[in-house]
Amino acid sequence: MLIDSHVHLDDERYHADRADIFTRAHEAGVEAFVTIGCDLATSRAAVELADRHANVYATIGVHPHEVKHIEDNWYQELEVLAKHPKVVGYGEIGLDFHYDHSPRDTQRQRFREQIQLAHMLKLPIVIHTREAQDETITILREEQASDIGGVIHCFSGDASLANNALALGFYISFSGIITFRNATVLREIVGTVPDNRLLIETDAPYLTPVPYRGKRNESAYITQVAETIAEVKDGPTPEAFERIAEITTANAKRLFRIK
Repeated sequence: MLIDSHVHLDDERYHADRADIFTRAHEAGVEAFVTIGCDLATSRAAVELADRHANVYATIGVHPHEVKHIEDNWYQELEVLAKHPKVVGYGEIGLDFHYDHSPRDTQRQRFREQIQLAHMLKLPIVIHTREAQDETITILREEQASDIGGVIHCFSGDASLANNALALGFYISFSGIITFRNATVLREIVGTVPDNRLLIETDAPYLTPVPYRGKRNESAYITQVAETIAEVKDGPTPEAFERIAEITTANAKRLFRIK
């Protein structure tokens, strides 16, 4: 069985066939889903989905793209959402200096504030970092994020980011990007991540893996991620896939305290 540790099940692209998404994922062996909040509205939607589905868990938080929209009441409302028993993490939060949809100073300030809120809520954090990996690690260190733990989601950085994240006790999650033909370096990094710090995700509906590129991504396609990791670590065998499935499922349950 597999756990999709990062998916956006509330996305409008699923409105017409969300039930079918769950069915196909179950048929592919997906045991559970962690659906991700990116602002106040999507955090509410994530919690609502978790409330309705036994095998769905939620995170809450504000993505770096959206932090410019934070209003005075947002943190208080996120605190209320965090009381739901199926809220298992805070995020995705972090820094994105590629698109700069929010000013960089605002990103830095809100990133620190949200790590502090996650400390108070005792929730592990889900980190988004793009073209800002050194500052991301610096802030994680300065805000003592290792005390609550977390994951670098949709890892696409270099070996330095991986090593620094592991030194902080963080997990590293890989998405369909590792199936791309030009992801040679990323697959090399996969091979260096200890088994007990490895997670898998789809980040659906984004980042559809090979051989489904060009289609909307969905949780059933997480098998391609697991198969690629299994091949890198152990070779292309059913036993290797089963081992990666078992390891990554256990890791997701440990990080997010899923029983």
